Amino acid sequence: MKEFNRTLAGIVAAVSVMTAAASCAAVPKEEPETVPQQTEPAAAAPVEDVTEPEDTGLGIDGTILTWLGDFDLNPTDGGAKSVAISMFEDMYGAAVNCIQVDAENKYTRLSEMILSGEEVDIFPYDSAALPDGVARDQFEPLDPYFDIMGVNEGLWDDMQPAIDALTYNGSHYVMPYRITDPIILTYSRKTVNENGLSDPYTLYQNGEWDWDSFENMIAQFTGSAPEGTYRYGINGWFGHAILASAGSRVVNSDGSGLVNNINDPAIEQAENFMGRLAANGYYDRRDRYSFPTDGNTLFYAMGEWALGASNAKNPDADLMVVPFPKSPDSDKTYYACDYSAMMLVKNSSHPEAAAALMRCERLAASQPEYVAAAREKAVTPVTSGTGEVRSVVTEEQYDAIRSYIRDCTPWFDYGSGMGERMYGEGNYNFSTRGVMNNLSEAMLKGEIWDWYSLRDQMSPIIDSEIARIANGGQPVAEPEPEQPEEDAEEQPEENYDEDAQF
Repeated sequence: MKEFNRTLAGIVAAVSVMTAAASCAAVPKEEPETVPQQTEPAAAAPVEDVTEPEDTGLGIDGTILTWLGDFDLNPTDGGAKSVAISMFEDMYGAAVNCIQVDAENKYTRLSEMILSGEEVDIFPYDSAALPDGVARDQFEPLDPYFDIMGVNEGLWDDMQPAIDALTYNGSHYVMPYRITDPIILTYSRKTVNENGLSDPYTLYQNGEWDWDSFENMIAQFTGSAPEGTYRYGINGWFGHAILASAGSRVVNSDGSGLVNNINDPAIEQAENFMGRLAANGYYDRRDRYSFPTDGNTLFYAMGEWALGASNAKNPDADLMVVPFPKSPDSDKTYYACDYSAMMLVKNSSHPEAAAALMRCERLAASQPEYVAAAREKAVTPVTSGTGEVRSVVTEEQYDAIRSYIRDCTPWFDYGSGMGERMYGEGNYNFSTRGVMNNLSEAMLKGEIWDWYSLRDQMSPIIDSEIARIANGGQPVAEPEPEQPEEDAEEQPEENYDEDAQF
């Protein structure tokens, strides 16, 4: 085993070389997925004075972990290893064998491998893992391995809000080592100033950034449109961000099981807020993958991945970003995001080695040297072969987003991890979408205007899927309707007069 600090210095040097090379080769993402994915890692607050003992006592030297996923952890085509994989190999003398499968087939393949007893240890976290994958008995809790992961020595302390949000039935199946792709609002400070509006970033800093100030700003902007011009308040992908900002969950947990929480007044307020944005014509439904260039849209909502292209296409707009505004009734700013994490597969032969790799991932996400390298890469402009700037993020924007991730509260709803009926897109319409996507889109798109009607249609599906999760992820047979008992004695046939008056 090599001494930790020497390994750290060597890997940081390699990261610097990788950063310089990546700035010439990276291409910004052009289209969002169903849930946008982040292109640059989000760095957590640094953890100081973390050292690795020369002899870990784990006995995992020479261990080869088996990873099953839709991407390869090891470099391909001569690429450089990730910081975490380099640490894992250098500090523990272990390695990872990757089995790559298509995203749509990975859970099926995982089930096959578990049932057949094939070697598989770790699996990428995504929304389907919790609670659906856990209910299907595909994953193990990580609590017994907290010492190895460094949880008890403070390595994960600044991730505690996310860890708490993802706790399931008192256990920790998901330990996010990094928060990724927060949904943010991009706006032009030039447009804000020209229209005499308050700066949203200043409102956020003063604790005044909520639905009311957001909606009032939009009303002022759209109401002062020049003759012949139509203005919008917001464009992009933000239904989940509104649900998150309410600070509640559609499906909650009582510590022993899942609970249908759709009747929470906070959910109703969020849905009615969406309805107002749609009814007042504030929402531009057109698909855009960067901040609009026409100057007629006040806010653009999307994951962090879209910011670089937005800056490149609007070089004179002085773009800035803020988190989605909080509910006026909430004392916290909650934000929708994704999480980078690994799942420990059921019956893994090497749980200690898996925990050691997760420790390396957390170190790579939190150590000051790696945080600085990630920042340098993120703010380096990406150019085309002709020198045209394709993507650029300013230092101010990057640092602001890191502060939002650190200071605001990440949100997770169990409903987003309960299968297609809860989180599927179907054919992208009301009748085929899952519950969570209908709650995020139906009111905004004007597919339904009444919250109570939407709630009453979604609530029975939630109940049914909660029952399925409680049944090990398997459907629960619907009870047969009760048949009325027949009278023992035959009743006389009633006479019916067609001409009778009632």
